Amino acid sequence: MRIALVTDAWTPQRNGVVRVLATLAGALGDLGHLVRVIEPSSFTTLPCPSYPEIPLSLLPRRRVARMLDTFAPDAVHIATEGPLGWAARAWCLRHHLPFTTAYHTKFPEYIRARTGVPLSWPYALMRRFHGPAAAVLCPSPSVHRELRQKGFGNAVPWSHGVDTDTFRPGPKDFLDLPRPIFMYVGRVALEKNLPAFLGLDLPGSKVVVGDGPARAGLMKRFPDAHFHIVNGDQDLGRAYRAADVFVFPSRTDTFGLVMLEALASGVPVAAFPVTGPLDVVGGAPIGVLDEDLRAAALRAQAIPPEECRRHACRFSWTRVTAEFLSHLRPFIRRAQAG
Repeated sequence: MRIALVTDAWTPQRNGVVRVLATLAGALGDLGHLVRVIEPSSFTTLPCPSYPEIPLSLLPRRRVARMLDTFAPDAVHIATEGPLGWAARAWCLRHHLPFTTAYHTKFPEYIRARTGVPLSWPYALMRRFHGPAAAVLCPSPSVHRELRQKGFGNAVPWSHGVDTDTFRPGPKDFLDLPRPIFMYVGRVALEKNLPAFLGLDLPGSKVVVGDGPARAGLMKRFPDAHFHIVNGDQDLGRAYRAADVFVFPSRTDTFGLVMLEALASGVPVAAFPVTGPLDVVGGAPIGVLDEDLRAAALRAQAIPPEECRRHACRFSWTRVTAEFLSHLRPFIRRAQAG
C-alpha cells in the first residue's frame, strides 16, 4: 500500500512524536508498504513562537497538493494539526477522499498555559480539524476517553511502542554522580512541569537529559541539578540506564513515550496519577503514581529492574503497526485533481 504520512513534526526535531512517527514509517516499510513522509524540510519555514526549534511551513497548500498528486497514495494519515496537516486535510476534502488523523499533543492545554485563553477555544479548533477524519488515533485509553467526552465522536485508541533493542538494561556508568540518580528525559519546556521535579528534596542527584526553550532558565533556577544533552540513541540509552528512578512530572502528556523507554531500560517510574502515567504504568508494580511526587520517587527505588523491563516488552512495535494499519482508510481510486 502507498501511504502518505503528513507531519509538521520530523527530524531533526527530537521529541516523542518524532520518534513514534519515524519508527512507524520504518516498521511500515519493513512490511512492504511504500511510505511518503511529507514534512517541513521540503518547505520554506519560520520558527514557531516560543518553540524556535519547531519549523512552521509557510503557505504549503499548493506544494502539498502537488506532492500528494504525484505520489498518488492509497491512504493518507495526517499526524499533526500544523500547516502541513491543514494543507493535506484540504487536499483530501477537495478530492472527497477519506483520511485519518492523530492526537499526539494536548495543544489546547499548552495554548492555555501560554496565553490564558479559555480552554474551549482551542478545543473548538481541534474539533474542526479532526472532525472530517475517518478516525482520530489516540495514543492512550485515557486520551481516547477524554476526546470522546469532548465531542470527538471519531476518536479511536492506538497505543505506542518502544524500541526494546535500543533501550535495555546495562551498566550504569554513563554518569559519575552521587546516587540515587533521579532522572527526567525529554523536552525541557513549560508544559513538562519540571519545577515539580527539580524542586523536590531528594537524596543523591537530580538529572535532566534534553533540550528545549525552558532549559536555560531552569539551569539558573536550580543550580544543584545536572543538565545534559546527548547525541544519538546509543548515548540516550546509556543515559536512561544510568538512572535509578525516572521522574515524569508532566500533567499534560497524551502518553509519555519516555516512560516506556525508561522501563525498557530497567528503570522504575515516579509520576503523578494523570493521563499518560495512568496508561503506561497504571497499577503495574513497575512505578509509583502519587500526588506526592517526592514520596513516589523515594518508593520507586525498591522496584526490581526486571519487572520494569518485562512490562515494557508488552508494547511491541509489531502490535502497534498492525493496529495503525487497521485504522487506515484506504481508497481504491483517487479523484482527479480539479
